[in-house]
Order: sequence, then structure tokens, then C-alpha cells
Amino acid sequence: TAGDQNSDTHKQSTMRLMISKRMFSALPARTASLFVPGVSIPAKVKIVEVGPRDGLQNEKLQLRPVQKVQFIEMLSATGLSVIEPGSFVSKQWGPQMANTKEVMGTLKKKPGVSYPVLTPNLRGLEDAIASGCKEVAVFGAASETFSQKNINCSIEDSFKRFSKVCEVALARGIKVRGYVSTVVGCPYESAVAPDRVAYVSKRLYDMGCYEISLGDTIGVGTPGCVA
Repeated sequence: TAGDQNSDTHKQSTMRLMISKRMFSALPARTASLFVPGVSIPAKVKIVEVGPRDGLQNEKLQLRPVQKVQFIEMLSATGLSVIEPGSFVSKQWGPQMANTKEVMGTLKKKPGVSYPVLTPNLRGLEDAIASGCKEVAVFGAASETFSQKNINCSIEDSFKRFSKVCEVALARGIKVRGYVSTVVGCPYESAVAPDRVAYVSKRLYDMGCYEISLGDTIGVGTPGCVA
């Protein structure tokens, strides 16, 4: 009934609020500071549009390659300089990304725009190379539990996968970008220690990632906390 649905919605909202409060209380005290005195706003901000990959992979409706290509080309026309068209992952774990090869084969790439794809392992990298990709990305985490839940392996095991990807990609002249998720908080482990973030980031950098993206996966960070 409508009453039951409203009740369920209220319970879900209350649960999310409780999780947010618990997460916030577990973070360092500096989290409460929204602005950091003496820290100026950067003159330049790089935007990496991940909608065609991270956004669509959670949708139940399977989009055809032509629809994805139209979406990506519309994004290219907005002035974005980096757009992720998709990922080369197992169909079991990413059914929405099953047609990334077709997307890359028909996409009209705009000069000055980079189109990196996510390649979690060597098989994904091989498919990316066959599709003519010039830049790839690997996706790790600073939280052990999140790593297990998200990519089905430990942080240390993920390094073994990523090092092989980086080695082959760099040998082929393909740039590699690194992602580190849960850099502030984790839905399973609560607050994440900064030294864990630094450790994972350095490992990715040492493998050859030219850039490391630090992701506040569940949105609990503030400028004061991140600084």
C-alpha cells in the first residue's frame, strides 16, 4: 500500500541518516571545519566525466552502442577534456559495459579530448588495445573491505593485477591513470586513515600511473577533513 511504501521510504531515509551520523562522528575532528584558513581555491580544476561508465553501469536498462555514442559525443561538445566511455570488464560484473568495444569502434573522437577506459586486468587491457584506446585506468581502494566487495580481491592482490596492466600498457605507449576509492570514509569500515590512502596512492604512482584520482566514494568528506 501507499502507506507501507511511505513507511519503507522513511525507514530507508532514517537508516541513511544514521549511517551518515555514525560515519561523521568516526572521522577526525578536523572534518567539522568546512574551510581551511590560508588555503586558496585552485586556479584550475580538472573534470573527468565518468557518466558513460560509472553512471550507466548502475542502470538496469541496457543501452545500445549507438545510444552511448550519442551520449558521449554530446558530452564532448560541452567542452569537457576527459570522458570515460566505458570499461572492459567481465559481462558478469558489468553487463552494461559489454558493448564498450562497439562503442569505441564507432565513437567520433573529438580532437583535444581524452577517452580513457577502465581496465582492471590484463584481459581488459588487451581488449582496450584492440579497440585503439590510448589511455586506460585501474581502480583500487584504500579500504580492504571495499576492495574485496568491489573488485573481489585484497588491496595487495589488486596491486599484482595493476602492476601487470601498467607494465604492458606503458610498454605500448598507453597512459595509465589510477583511481583510489574510499579515501575519506568506507561504507563497511567507517573512517579511512590518511596513511592508507597515501600508501595505495604511492604504490599506483610507482607502477607508472601518471595521475592518481582520490575518490570520496560515499561523500562524507569536507575541505577541512581532506586537507
